[in-house]
Amino acid sequence: MKSIARDGRAPAELVLDSARPTGAMRVAVRDSLLAHKRDGDPIVVWRDGHVVWVPADEIVIPLLDEDPPAR
Repeated sequence: MKSIARDGRAPAELVLDSARPTGAMRVAVRDSLLAHKRDGDPIVVWRDGHVVWVPADEIVIPLLDEDPPAR
């Protein structure tokens, strides 16, 4: 028996559709960055081969496609 998604696509087609999971990951990362900035918690990033702590006031929040353009 073959599985079919609600939108009629086969599982293999869903796996190859990277736009949806990538978009969900972008939203999740943005939400996490916003929470860190709001709570005053630093984040850790990998920069030039080193682990770097970024203070909350220096965290840059990326825009999402749905966000209005920055002014």
